[in-house]
Amino acid sequence: MPAPAPLPPHPDIAVDQDETVWNGRFPVQRIRFRNRRFDGRMSGPRVWELWRRGRAAALLPYDPQADAVVLIEQFRLPALAAGMAPVMVEVPAGLCDPGEDSETTLRREAVEEIGLTPRRLVHIGDFLLTAGGSDECVALYAGEVTAPRGDAAGLVGTAGLAAEEEDIRIRVWPAARAIETAIAGGFPNSVAAIALLWLAARRVQLRQEWTS
Repeated sequence: MPAPAPLPPHPDIAVDQDETVWNGRFPVQRIRFRNRRFDGRMSGPRVWELWRRGRAAALLPYDPQADAVVLIEQFRLPALAAGMAPVMVEVPAGLCDPGEDSETTLRREAVEEIGLTPRRLVHIGDFLLTAGGSDECVALYAGEVTAPRGDAAGLVGTAGLAAEEEDIRIRVWPAARAIETAIAGGFPNSVAAIALLWLAARRVQLRQEWTS
């Protein structure tokens, strides 16, 4: 595996040592550094371990005609390690391939995970998921889709790449109920929560724009 890219230079950071302590699919670096404090002085020596996951993209699939969102559910081992239920409600998302732009990534992931391709996209923002330990930054978008028909509970079916042992359950939520759940803290997945709280603020405007 190639070594991870070095940290970008910054006038307020002095790197004393940068070593790769794990070089699997996602490398881990141990970085010894000093940074400029708010009072202008340089800090004492600090050591951080940095998990290099890189760029990702995520999509909030929204049907403005049905006023519904298409969410997925899948097993997450880190959630179990954190003491949470391991099956999480999420939005379609995935890591960007080298050289791939975020819109290409999210369109690919949407097809793989919910079988839909968004017609229009709105960039919600770029978000660092774990600022204390990883460089993973997700580009989050809302996309116009036609929601599939689900059963009485909104369940549509399952999807996922067999080669990656993915087991994804697809469910259609009324937008109002999904937003209420997010506001109540019912979605521990941070990207899904951010997406739905954004939709709470922009839903009326988005429906007007996408149904005109």
